[in-house]
Amino acid sequence: MATPHRTPFELTGADGGPLRGDVRRQPRHAGPAVIICHGFKGFKDWGFFPVLADRLARAGFTAVSFNFSGSGIGPEGDLFSEPERFGHATFSGDLTDMATVWKAIAAGDLGPPPSRGGIGVFGHSRGGGMAVPFATEHPVDALVTWNPIGKVNRWGPHMLRTWRVAGKLGIENVRTGEILPLYTDILDDIERHRDRLDIAAAARRVTAPWLNVIGTGDFVVPPEEGQWEGGAEGQRAWRKTLRIEGAGHTFGAKHPWAGSTPDLDTAMNATVAFLVDSLMGGE
Repeated sequence: MATPHRTPFELTGADGGPLRGDVRRQPRHAGPAVIICHGFKGFKDWGFFPVLADRLARAGFTAVSFNFSGSGIGPEGDLFSEPERFGHATFSGDLTDMATVWKAIAAGDLGPPPSRGGIGVFGHSRGGGMAVPFATEHPVDALVTWNPIGKVNRWGPHMLRTWRVAGKLGIENVRTGEILPLYTDILDDIERHRDRLDIAAAARRVTAPWLNVIGTGDFVVPPEEGQWEGGAEGQRAWRKTLRIEGAGHTFGAKHPWAGSTPDLDTAMNATVAFLVDSLMGGE
């Protein structure tokens, strides 16, 4: 099978700055699209994301990955050279970025629009959590989440008070040792859009076919946080949960990419199979 073509693109992000991404597809192919959403302190070229995008493209999908406008990652691709954008990022901004990519795919601005099967969404961690309300606001045809966050307010009362007084919080990027600023924009966003950002409530309204992959050994997002059993009977029938015993937050993957792991293989194989079944009718 031919190596998928990778085509970079640039749109306008929620903060008015560049929204950088890549489209991967087989030559002269316009299969169903899958939007790939990274998590907090992640980026489109981190670890397993390019590998997953290639896997999806080889399976006949148009794989669209991007850096959220508030990721802090600059044009270099893996450096946090835009710390101020990171500092002012919000959850609502993430939803806006996802909608921008969605609209560009549907309009054919990123190449031929999907010829069939529609558009699916994949998200990991924070990207997975935000994919849930996004799927209630847009006609998502399939949803896959890996170790998704289940709530947006992730800080205790003492930290919140300290953060408000200081005006910013220092966030360490463990990979590089950098301390990135996080201003109070995200706290204001949570207060203003509490209902929209209620992931658990949104989970009860998702009607698209949904695969939720949970690593039971995740110490970053507690496994129970991203598991939801609510929703109408017809909605639950479309949902599948895959629990991978002992798997961690990234299923053993690291950056720079150092190869796959059994846990990651399990998650990827299940994801590709689910999306083929949901968007291609099991081809």
